[in-house]
Amino acid sequence: MKVKPADRINTIEEYYFSRKLRQIDQMRNAGADIISLGIGSPDQPPSDNTIRRLADEAHKPGVHGYQSYAGNPALRKAFSDWYFKYFKVRLDPENEILPLMGSKEGIMHISMAFVNIGDEVLVPNPGYPTYSSVTNLVGGKIRYYDLDEKNGWYPDLETLERSDLGKVKLMWTNYPHMPTGTKASAELFRQLVAFSADHGILLCNDNPYSFILNQEYLSLLAAEGAMETAIELNSLSKSHNMAGWRIGMVAGHRDYIKNILKVKSNMDSGMFLPLQLAAVEALNNPPSWYDTVNKVYKERRKTAESIMDLLRCRFSKEQTGLFVWGRIPDEIESCEAFVEEILNKAHVFITPGFIFGSQGDRYIRISLCADNDRLNEAKRRIETLSL
Repeated sequence: MKVKPADRINTIEEYYFSRKLRQIDQMRNAGADIISLGIGSPDQPPSDNTIRRLADEAHKPGVHGYQSYAGNPALRKAFSDWYFKYFKVRLDPENEILPLMGSKEGIMHISMAFVNIGDEVLVPNPGYPTYSSVTNLVGGKIRYYDLDEKNGWYPDLETLERSDLGKVKLMWTNYPHMPTGTKASAELFRQLVAFSADHGILLCNDNPYSFILNQEYLSLLAAEGAMETAIELNSLSKSHNMAGWRIGMVAGHRDYIKNILKVKSNMDSGMFLPLQLAAVEALNNPPSWYDTVNKVYKERRKTAESIMDLLRCRFSKEQTGLFVWGRIPDEIESCEAFVEEILNKAHVFITPGFIFGSQGDRYIRISLCADNDRLNEAKRRIETLSL
C-alpha cells in the first residue's frame, strides 16, 4: 500500500507550463516542429563579462564550499548600488537585502515567514499563479482582488477598503505587471503603501520586469513609509538574461529580512560563490547593455503585435515586459479552445490568459523570447488558418 501524500498537495495542481511543456515535448518527439511563444525564458545570453567572471571564479580552488545563508557581502553591496542607481532607493547592504536563489523561492520564504494557517492573502487576478499555490501550501486563505482593463489593470483600493480586511496579513503586487505589461506609477505605489499601513498588511511587490522595454524604473520601496510596511522582490532572470542561474533578492526593513532569513537558512546552504560574483558583474553592466537587449525585444515586439493583429486581438502598445497581452475577439467562445486550435493546426503555442485567473479568461499572451525568424514563421503558419 502506497503512502498517501500530505493533504496540502490536494490544494494545488501541477504548474500549467509543466504540463504544457510535456505535451509540446511529446508533439516534438512525434516529429512536429512546435514554435513556443509561451513561457518567458530569455533566449539572449548574459553579458560577456558576466559569463567570463563565472568561469574565472569557478576555476579557483577555494570557492566550492558552503556559503553564507545571507549571501556574499559583495553581492549584497552590488544589489544596493543597483537599487540606488536605477530606483533611487538607499538600502543597507548589511541587513536590508537578502540574496535568493531566484525570486520564486522568495515567494515561498516570505509566505512561510509571515502567513499563519487561516491568514488571508490578497492575490491579484490576473496574476502570477505561484502567489496562489504558495498561499495554499502554507495554509493561508486566498482573497483575489480583481484587476480590470477598464481600470488600467490597477487594483480598486476603494472597493477593497469597503471589505473586511481584518484577517488579511499579506498582499501581493507585481508592477510592472505580468501578464498585462502594465507599468506602475509613483502615485499607485504611494496609495498601496498607505493602504497597507492603514490596515496592518505586509505589502510585497514582485519587480522582475522593470528593465524590459521600459526606462521608467520604479520601486515600491521609493514610496514614503514603504520600509515600514513593504518589501520588494527582484531578480536577474529577466533583466540580465539569467533565468537559469537562479539569482534574485528581497529588500526591506531589517526586521522583515531577519524573519525571511530564518526560513531561508533552514532550506538551503548558500549560493555557489562564483554565481554570486558573476551576478556582481552583471549588476555593474552599463546602461547601454540594457539598451542593446531591448533593441532586440523592440523588433520582436513589432512581429508579435502583427500576430495579435492577425488574430484580431485588441492590445495596448504601452505594455512593457517580455510579453504582448491581447483580448481575443468577442465571437470566440473559448480562449482555451482557441489556443489549442492554433497549437494543433499551426504548431504554435500561445499562452491562454485563464491560467493567470478568471480576469484573464478573454486574453492571450505572446512571449518575446523567440527570435524574429521564429516569430515570423509563427505568423506565416497562423496566416494559413481559418480562425
